[in-house]
Amino acid sequence: MQQLKTPLLGLQMLFVAFGALVLVPILTGLDPNVALFTAGIGTLVFQLVTKRQVPIFLASSFAFIAPISYGVATWGIAATMSGLAAAGVLYMALGLLVAWQGNQIIHRVLPAVVVAPVIIVIGLNLAPVGVNMALGKTGDGAVQLVEASTALTISLTALAVTVLVSLLGKGLFKLVPILIGLTVGYLLSLYFGIVNFDSVSEAAWFALPNFTAPEFHWEAILFILPIAIAPAVEHIGDITAISNVAGKDFLEKPGLKRTLMGDGLATSAAALFGGPPNTTYSEVTGAVALTKSFNPVIMTWAAVFAIGLSFLGKTGALLATIPVPVMGGIMVLLFGAIAVVGLKTLITAQVDLGKGKNMAIVAVALVFGLGGMQFDLGLFQLQGIALAAISAIALNLLLPNEK
Repeated sequence: MQQLKTPLLGLQMLFVAFGALVLVPILTGLDPNVALFTAGIGTLVFQLVTKRQVPIFLASSFAFIAPISYGVATWGIAATMSGLAAAGVLYMALGLLVAWQGNQIIHRVLPAVVVAPVIIVIGLNLAPVGVNMALGKTGDGAVQLVEASTALTISLTALAVTVLVSLLGKGLFKLVPILIGLTVGYLLSLYFGIVNFDSVSEAAWFALPNFTAPEFHWEAILFILPIAIAPAVEHIGDITAISNVAGKDFLEKPGLKRTLMGDGLATSAAALFGGPPNTTYSEVTGAVALTKSFNPVIMTWAAVFAIGLSFLGKTGALLATIPVPVMGGIMVLLFGAIAVVGLKTLITAQVDLGKGKNMAIVAVALVFGLGGMQFDLGLFQLQGIALAAISAIALNLLLPNEK
């Protein structure tokens, strides 16, 4: 029985991550089975680079929902993957920079006043998409898929359950509020008869995930690359959190340079197969704290189970039956929560917005990112999240500090 304990703990960790892991591909038009595969591969790559010292699981990053959605709709999955592969390369470059200059260089180049407005823009950029889906429409609001009153009943119930479980849940339930909210919303959708199982019955039990190789596309690369800045900084917070939980300083050993490099390689590897970028999962860190499961081998088993599950053809088909209002209800909370993380970043770092420089950086980044500002640079247009990130970095470097 003792021999089964570690694999079972690994399966539990995958269960904790599962809801968020598959939510990103479902929202962005990617294949959930590919996301399961690349989460497993990414976690194993991360463990290889960090010498299997950090008890963390890597899976789909929420920070990239907006750019992936835009990229898939504008250039297609293959072109978008080239941008995501480049984001992984940026992580690796940051890892090399840390190896050269030390951990503090990240905080000098990307302080909270730069990162926070970018995170807020990431969260709020797709707010209309979440609302449209909660109302039973397509993300752009063009087509009504589910009758409005029915959609609102389902989406608001899914939202309410997710919030209540996150506030009142105990033990493992508190770690999977999204999964529980999805489940309740799905059951309600079954009651209203808006779930179609035709695709599930037609899907094979065992099938290769729908892998997509990247195609080089300059515009997609230049659009997505700056977005990697925010989750790269978030990575430091995640590694600090798991260090506190495990009682070891993983920023020193194996070191931030190795964890950034591992995250970057995992993200680029995911893009090679057509999967979303990988990031360290806070839900899993919470589960590690709750269960005192500090053995990194547990995450190896979680990765193996994720890869195995990705070859079940009916998994992706079943996930694709989740109705639009269920996803919309969850998205309302998620996109808002990402924006709140940005606000929290400003508060935690005690950024003084009374200073003209700080106020200018935040103000310009927010309005550029959310107001529709764009610069036509010939081969591509700079707008949205990418423009917010670049403007914040440029202003921080160029504006003089107040005396």
